[in-house]
Amino acid sequence: MARPSNRDRVLDAYEALLVDGAGATVTLDAVAEAAAVSKGGLLYHFPSKEALVDGLAGRLRERAAADVDRLRGAPEGPVAYWVRTANSEVETGLGRTYQALLGLAGTGQPAARAVIAEVERGWTAALEDLIPDPVVARVVRLVGDGLYLESLTGLPGAPDDAALVALLESLARR
Repeated sequence: MARPSNRDRVLDAYEALLVDGAGATVTLDAVAEAAAVSKGGLLYHFPSKEALVDGLAGRLRERAAADVDRLRGAPEGPVAYWVRTANSEVETGLGRTYQALLGLAGTGQPAARAVIAEVERGWTAALEDLIPDPVVARVVRLVGDGLYLESLTGLPGAPDDAALVALLESLARR
């Protein structure tokens, strides 16, 4: 497996620092140290903290767009896919990037707020395209958001979401 690029290592480190508690106060020096790159190496890819946020926002856009593509082509259908994946990547990938930017959005960071709204609109549009009733599509999206939050906070969820999927699919068929 190829080693991540320095750019990806910097984004991984920034994401980890944000999620693991450093919050919006994380410094460029801390990111460089966590990424095991020189500060000059970090500044080559991200000349400012705003550029780091923009880089993380770009990562979220890419990951969310790929998720929308998987949602649209999911063999199990949009409801089952949405419920299944709502908490499958909380610790890695899309969920972790989302969590990092959500934390920044909570501090009022405008670029983070904008990208969160943008990806949420993308998921909403896909669900509304795939589920004929817009109210049911919204309920499905909100259930997925709740499952993500449940997993994120460590609340014990049901070991099997089959009953939840069946209920939501019955609503979607109406």
